[in-house]
Formats: sequence, C-alpha cells, structure tokens
Amino acid sequence: MPMDRIRKVWLPLFVGCCLEMFFILSAFPQEGNITVEGGQEKFYTPQTVEFAGEMFNIKVPLQNYYFVKGVLIVFGNNFGVQPKTPREEEEIIWEQLMLSFEAFRRGIAVSQEEVNNEVGKILKAERVTFSWRDDPQAYKKWIDEKAGEPAELFENQIRHILQIQKLRQQIMDSARVKVSDKEAFEEFLNEHNSINLELVQFPQEKEAEEFYKKAKANKKFWEQEKQKRPGDFRLIGRVSLEFLIDLWKIPKQALYRMIKMRAGQIHRPEPVYEGYAVFKIIEKRQADKSEYYKDPKVKESCYSQIERSRRFEVLGEFYKKLKEEANISPYGAHLRLKP
Repeated sequence: MPMDRIRKVWLPLFVGCCLEMFFILSAFPQEGNITVEGGQEKFYTPQTVEFAGEMFNIKVPLQNYYFVKGVLIVFGNNFGVQPKTPREEEEIIWEQLMLSFEAFRRGIAVSQEEVNNEVGKILKAERVTFSWRDDPQAYKKWIDEKAGEPAELFENQIRHILQIQKLRQQIMDSARVKVSDKEAFEEFLNEHNSINLELVQFPQEKEAEEFYKKAKANKKFWEQEKQKRPGDFRLIGRVSLEFLIDLWKIPKQALYRMIKMRAGQIHRPEPVYEGYAVFKIIEKRQADKSEYYKDPKVKESCYSQIERSRRFEVLGEFYKKLKEEANISPYGAHLRLKP
C-alpha cells in the first residue's frame, strides 16, 4: 500500500461518516435494516438513506460508494491501473464494492492488529519522527496533513484494502494449479532466448502478405520502403521472447521459428497486439539450455512464474463470474456529484 499515492485532500463527505466496517463491508442494508452512523445504531427507511445503485439485487447506500471513492482518492487503486477517466473510476469503485461484499459473505475479516501493522509499515516508509502508538495526537495530525481525514476513517480505508487483498489471495490460493516440466522448460526458453526484431505493421493481413512477398522477392525492397516511410518501421531492440509474447502479443510458435532464423532473414506476417506485422531478424541470442538443469533455483523460478500466472487467470475468471452474479446497476451520476 504505497504511501506515495496518498495526497492531501479534504473529504467532507466522510468526516461525518466514520462508520464501523461492519456497515461498510456487510449487508448493504435493505429497507427496515439497522445501520450504524457515528457509532450509533439507526433504523432507517428509504427516506433517510440515499442509494448509489444495486448489486446482487441489494440496494447499495451512497455512503458506501463515497467511502470507496475516498479510498481511491487517498490510496489510489491497489488492485490495478489507476483510473484516468470518470468512467474508469466508476468501474473501479463498483468493483471494489462488489469485492467487499463478497469478502463479507465469505466471512473474511481484518483484525485491528493487521491494520496496525499496515499503519506501522506506512509510517516507517514515510520516516516519521514520532511513535504513533505513544503519541496519538501526532499521529492524528500527520494523517490530517497527509490525507485530510480522521484517523478512524484512515484506518477503515486500510481495513477495506486489506480485506480485498485477503479475498484475492484466498481465491488464488484455492486454485489447483499443475505445471509440467515441459511447460517450465518452455518458460525458461521464453525468458532466456532474446531477439532483436525490426517490423512493419499493417491493419490488414492481406496488406502484410503483399509486403512480405515483395520483400522475399527483392532483397532491397525492405530498405527501399523504409526510406520512403520510416515512420512505419519499428526497431524493437533485443528483448526476451516472453516480452514479445506478453507485450506485443506475437504468437510464441512464430517466435520459436524466428529464433532459429539468421540475421537479415524476413519472417512472414503474424498477428500482433494491433493488426499484423512482417518481421526482419536483426540479431538474436539463444538460451544455454544446460542452465535450466544446472541450477535448481532457475527451474524452480520457472515453475513459480507459471503457477503465479495461472492463479491470476483463476482470479480473472472469478472476477468475471462474480460480476455476472452481481449484475451491477448504478442509479445515475447525479447522485454522486453532490457536493
């Protein structure tokens, strides 16, 4: 939970809502339920509570929505990229509300000790000069200066983040992942084989095929075209096959063929992250296969990376199914734009 994301910001919507996390993360109360406000139980009706929308066929109080919005303002998104647009922020808020509710349904709790440990890590990273346990006033003042909010709210925000972290970890730990030695060795080759490619992209496969045929028929064609339109050609630099598979989305079987080719040879069109590309081999470095068997740590690392990747795939599938079940239905942006 990096503190460099924390910005000083006043959150008036939350100052009067230092709610117990039971309310924030639990049953998203329905009509006639009891909620907690300011430490006091309160029976409410639809006239006393505003709602941000629905999920799991349950109305979500606007306070819950604003609470998660505050977490994003203070800590940023701890579970992915930072939102760049209001739409992206909206999606992240609802996703975290959904995950909080699921964590509650599973009985996932965060102890005060766990919150305290996280607070300690944050303050240590910030190199504060006071002992926050011995000097609570200095601690509260520091939070006010950094985040512009009460200490109780700050700690509840940390509790929210830790609870989602626990849920994510529970899902990944429960995944039954098997990795074969063949797969681990392939991972080793993807990491340790490196190649420098020059490529030219096309929106359509037919255009790429036409360029490839001309380049194969005329050795000077590639350079002639590059002089005419240098902006269409890209020199990637020598990188691992793993990089090209993950970032450029080049099929790995195509890369396995390229690593066996000689410098200067041209490879036929393949799909990339956007459109198609024709490739020219500039240089390459093939892995020393014996390293995989010499050092047990190398082999273990390959197994671990595949396992981790597959656990994240399981987590992604979990998110997808949970979103379908949640059937999130925001009521409208006007509710969340109130001062």
